[in-house]
Amino acid sequence: MIIVMKVGAPEAEIDQITTDLEANWKLKPEKIVGQYKTVIGLVGDTVDLPPEQLQEMSPWIEQVLRVEKPFKRASREYRHGEAGEVAVETPNGTVYFGEKHPLVTIAGPCSVENEEMIVETAVRVKAAGAKFLRGGAYKPRTSPYAFQGHGESALGLLAKAREASGLGIITEVMDAADIDKIAEVADILQVGARNMQNFALLKKIGAQDKPVFLKRGMSATIDEWLMAAEYVLAAGNSKVILCERGIRTFDRSYTRNTLDLSVLPVLRSLTHLPIAIDPSHGTGKAEYVPAMAMAAIAAGADSLMIEVHPNPAKALSDGPQSLTPERFDRLMLEELSIVGKAMGRWPQQTPVLA
Repeated sequence: MIIVMKVGAPEAEIDQITTDLEANWKLKPEKIVGQYKTVIGLVGDTVDLPPEQLQEMSPWIEQVLRVEKPFKRASREYRHGEAGEVAVETPNGTVYFGEKHPLVTIAGPCSVENEEMIVETAVRVKAAGAKFLRGGAYKPRTSPYAFQGHGESALGLLAKAREASGLGIITEVMDAADIDKIAEVADILQVGARNMQNFALLKKIGAQDKPVFLKRGMSATIDEWLMAAEYVLAAGNSKVILCERGIRTFDRSYTRNTLDLSVLPVLRSLTHLPIAIDPSHGTGKAEYVPAMAMAAIAAGADSLMIEVHPNPAKALSDGPQSLTPERFDRLMLEELSIVGKAMGRWPQQTPVLA
């Protein structure tokens, strides 16, 4: 249930309403300040609470509405139809994810392999316009014999890449026990596709305050994905970014997964959360990544996550879907920028490589 305040509602009146809601109905009010109006979201048992009764609390209340979706906080209704945003603090300032902001590009290798590789990649993708470096320290792999990442030592290498490039860092959390040490280095914590419904992990990662990058499970429905986001939001963390990374369908002969770009307009109607697209995992083949990245921008993506490796042929993981730095340069400066500018989503400062 949400309470929509009238334009110009005094702050003192809003505070009094939230105090009364807590004291009289044992609800947890959450104030959401929009561009024009303030909305008070009500968390708790509101099934038997008549909206008319709440309406009488103050002449500054415009209307009281029930949120019909099972994913309450993630629902667009919860913000009275307004888009949300996620602000991330990085060494180079605050970066905003959301449909009212420029596209945010995240780039880097699947795994952190060594210092030279990760620092070189960070510097290169930063020069091309990326805002965040991705790189796995802990890697979930289908085979127990595949490269699992260097673990904690890789976090130190990510910190060096952050210092050298000024990029924000995003890396995956696989175990709740690792959250604190990963959060010391990462600006965004990623929950991978295989852990999308690891509810114990979602609760723990929702209890800390770093932004969360939630990838869609490879066989997850949209409702299941949004309910996973709800776990993070319900634990207290409002900074969730959704990422479509391809789903498993019946034909895997030509692409690794099926990148579901139709999810973009669907999610726009359902949720206020920012939406990212990962065309690298979505296709599994580097030659298809540019086309899907451009299509994602045209369909309204707020962010792209693209794998880049200095030598994909020798990558320890996901080499076939990784772009070289040179191909990433061309993608950013000659291809994505055209679509991004046409959609009004491209950053104003476009880098020029020497």
